Amino acid sequence: MDKLHHELWIVQVVNAIFGPLVAAAARPFGIEFAPGAQVIPDHVVMAMLIVVFFVALGLAIRSRLSIEHPSKFQIVLEDIVGWLVGMLRDNIGDKGPRFLPLVGTIFLYIFVANMFGKIPGLMAPTASLNTTVGCAITVWLYYHYQGVKVQGLGKYLLHFAVPPGSPAFIAPIMLPIEIISHLSRVLSLSLRLFGNVFGEEMVVLILASIVPFIAPLPMMLLGIITGSLQAFIFALLTMIYLAGAVHSEENHEAHIHEEAHAHAVA
Repeated sequence: MDKLHHELWIVQVVNAIFGPLVAAAARPFGIEFAPGAQVIPDHVVMAMLIVVFFVALGLAIRSRLSIEHPSKFQIVLEDIVGWLVGMLRDNIGDKGPRFLPLVGTIFLYIFVANMFGKIPGLMAPTASLNTTVGCAITVWLYYHYQGVKVQGLGKYLLHFAVPPGSPAFIAPIMLPIEIISHLSRVLSLSLRLFGNVFGEEMVVLILASIVPFIAPLPMMLLGIITGSLQAFIFALLTMIYLAGAVHSEENHEAHIHEEAHAHAVA
């Protein structure tokens, strides 16, 4: 798998252009690369391409946006935004749309990243655990930050020891359980996404080695469906975690149930 990824022509081009600069920048920190070694990993190159893709797309459509005569592509984008806003309202409430920039970015990034694996000459950066862990840590830090911002540091930390509706005397038991539960969310988010994308790519590679061009097609079609589903689940869990961090006590049990249901669907 790694060998195949290293042979991607675009990775070779990016390393030929930027590899020496990155190696020189890393040298003062005691990081040395062997001669001929790949300095910029495959998944980083793919992530850079996704950023370039979104920047180019934004610049291309910015001047074409219209209220009176929207294009078909603009209508599709507005439908996606409306769908995400509706989900945020359903899961978090009237203040949910304020989290659209983070949730929308995570959803679109993971969706496009998963689709990259279906394009010849590219790979899905989400097939690397480094990428999925990075996304999971971003969500984890963000929802804790919002929880502290909305509830205040003291009240937010208190809910780890005494969850809403629980008696105070169980605090010594609940505190380690809550800490482990929240830490496990990083593991759950990252491994689920990585496992699905990496597993699908491995199956496609195996089928392609047996019967090229034809045998991998059904699996690639299934990968489009599962890749879209994984992006949706990641965004949905992000909303649920945000809701649990910023919501009041009466909504605590409801969001525990929603989180369990989302994990079951995944």
